[in-house]
Amino acid sequence: MTLLNDLRTRRRRLGVAAACTGLLAALLTAVPAAATPDPGDGPAVRQQVSPGSRAEAAAAIADGEIPGQDEIVHSDNIEHLANIPKDALPGTNSDLAFQGKYAFSGNYDGFRIFDISNPKSPKTVAQVLCPGSQNDISVSGDLLFLSTDSSRSDSSCNSTTQPVTEKSSWEGMKVFDISDKANPKYVAAVETACGSHTHTLVPERKNVYIYVSSYSPNAAYPDCQPPHDGISVIKVPRKAPEKAALVGFPVLFPGEGPDGGGNPGSPTNPGVAKTTGCHDLTVLPSKDLAAGACMGDGILFSIKDPEHPKVIDRVQDNVNFAFWHSATFNQKANKVVFTDELGGGGAATCNAATGPDKGADGIYDIVGKGDKRKLVFRSYYKIPRYQADTENCVAHNGSLIPVKGKDIMVQAWYQGGVSVWDFTDSSKPKEIAYFERGPLDTQVLRGAGSWSAYYYNGYIYSNDIAKGFDVLRLDDKRTDPAKRIRLPELNVQTQPDYFD
Repeated sequence: MTLLNDLRTRRRRLGVAAACTGLLAALLTAVPAAATPDPGDGPAVRQQVSPGSRAEAAAAIADGEIPGQDEIVHSDNIEHLANIPKDALPGTNSDLAFQGKYAFSGNYDGFRIFDISNPKSPKTVAQVLCPGSQNDISVSGDLLFLSTDSSRSDSSCNSTTQPVTEKSSWEGMKVFDISDKANPKYVAAVETACGSHTHTLVPERKNVYIYVSSYSPNAAYPDCQPPHDGISVIKVPRKAPEKAALVGFPVLFPGEGPDGGGNPGSPTNPGVAKTTGCHDLTVLPSKDLAAGACMGDGILFSIKDPEHPKVIDRVQDNVNFAFWHSATFNQKANKVVFTDELGGGGAATCNAATGPDKGADGIYDIVGKGDKRKLVFRSYYKIPRYQADTENCVAHNGSLIPVKGKDIMVQAWYQGGVSVWDFTDSSKPKEIAYFERGPLDTQVLRGAGSWSAYYYNGYIYSNDIAKGFDVLRLDDKRTDPAKRIRLPELNVQTQPDYFD
C-alpha cells in the first residue's frame, strides 16, 4: 500500500495533456449450480482510447504522478483493512445493503452475503446465482429485494436473456426470504413497467413499500410504453411476501403528449438526458421526504402517503448536468446532494478536459417550509485528483457519515476511488480523505472501480466492480464521533435518522 498526499504533479501532467486531447434460488459454494452467469446482462466494459492517451497514462505512472496499474493509494487517515475478490459470481458488482453483522453485495449475476462481524476478515455466508442486471439490492427484516432491469425469459433464477420486444419477456422486482442467511429462498416476483433499474424501500410495520425506478420506454417494447413519467409502487406484506403486488404508478412529471412533462433533453437542451422516468430515489422517512434523481430533472417530494407521493419542487441544470443519477439528504433535511452520471459511468470524465463542474455532485439547499420548500443550488463537488483516460470515473453511490452538526459524506467514484468530503458549508465543499486504485488497464478503458461506498457501524464498505469487496477504516477527529453510532440495518436509499 502506498500513501499519496501530494496531488500537484498529478494535476499538472494529466491536466495539460487532457486539455490538449422455479422460485428457489440456486445457492453456490464454489461453482454455479442450476444456472450459469449470463454475460448478456453485463455492461459494455471495454473502450479503445487514443495512442496519446495510452502514452500519457504510462508516462504519468512512470513518473509517480498517478498510481501504477492496480496500485492502492490513500490519504493517511484511511486504512485498507480487507479485500475479498469476486468468487462464484463473476459479473459486475453493484450496490450494498447491511443488517446486523451482515453485508449484502449485489452483482449482475446474483448476490453475495458476507459476515462482517470482524471487518478485517469478512466471511462469505452465501452466494446466490440469479442473473439480471443490475441486481440493485435492499433488505428489511427477513426480506431481501433485487431489481432486474434486463429483459429475461421469465422471472426465475434460471432465466436467460430475451429480446425486450417480446411480450413474454420479464423485468421487475424479486423478493427473497433471508431468515436463514446461509439459505436464502426466492419467494416472489413482481413485473414492473420498464423493469427495475433501482429501487427504494419505504418500510412500515406490516408492509414494505418499494418505489421502483426505471426509464427509457419505447413504442416497440410491449412492457415499456411511453410516456413513462412516474415510478412503480409495490406493496409487500411482511407476513405474506408471496402476496407482493403492484399497487400504483404515480406520475411525477405530468404533461400532455407522448413525451410527458419532464426535461425534453436534446436538442432543446443539448447533452442532457430526456426525462422518461427516474434513475434513483432516496427517502428520508423521519421527515416524510424523498428526493428523486430523474435523468434530466431533480425533484423533492412528500411521502406522507407512501402510495401517493406528491412533488414539492423540481429543478434542472441544463449547463453542467447530463444525467441526474442519485440523491443524498443531510440529516437536518435542509440540503440534498444530487450526482451527475456523465457518460453513464463508462467514460473517463475526471480529467481537465471535462473540468470540475461536469460529472460532479450538485449541492442544493432546501429552503422554506412544507409544500413551499424549494431546492436552491449552492455549488459543485468533484474529486480533486485527475484520472487517466483509461479510467472510468464519475460521481456515484455514497452515504452520510453520521457526525452531529456536520455534513460529511463518503462516496464512490468508480476508478476515481472512494472520497470522503465535507459539505457543512454547502458553498465550499472539501475533501478530507480518499482511497483509490491505479488504472485497471493502461491500454484500453475497462469498467472498474467503486460502485458503492457506504459508512456502516464504524467502517467504510466499498463494492468494486472488478476487484470485489473492500473494507476501509477512517480515523479522523472530524469523523470519529460517527463510530459511536450503531444501526441495526442500513439501506442507504432509505436514510435513517441517525440521532433519534
